[in-house]
Amino acid sequence: VQLQASGGGLLQAGGSLRLSCAASGRTFSDYDVAWFRQDSGKEREFVGCIRRSGGSTYYADSVKGRFTISKNNAKDTVYLQMNNLKAEDTAVYYCAAGRPVLSSIRDGKMYYHWGQGTLVTVSS
Repeated sequence: VQLQASGGGLLQAGGSLRLSCAASGRTFSDYDVAWFRQDSGKEREFVGCIRRSGGSTYYADSVKGRFTISKNNAKDTVYLQMNNLKAEDTAVYYCAAGRPVLSSIRDGKMYYHWGQGTLVTVSS
C-alpha cells in the first residue's frame, strides 16, 4: 500500500489542523494506521493509531484529549485532527501502516508502509 500524507502547515498556538493520509494500492482495512512525528534533532515519536479491527484508537499521553484519529473507509483515508496545538507539536508528521500486536502499536518498526511526511509548524 502507498501512503500520501497531506494537510500540514504553519499556524499559531491554540489553532487546529487536520492531516490526511490517503491509501492507494491496497485498502486500509487490512492495516492498523498510525501517526508518528519527528522534530529536528529528536527521535521519532508515536502520536496515535487506529486499529484495523474495530477501529479502536490509542494516543500518546502528550496529545490525548487534543488529537483525534478517524478513518473514512469509503475514501480509504485516515485523518489526524489536531486541536489546541502547542509549539511542542511542531514536527514532520508521518502516517504508517502495519499489523502490529497491541503491545507494539507504539513501535515504528512494526509498520512497514510509510507516507512521505507533512510538516506542521506551530508558533507560540
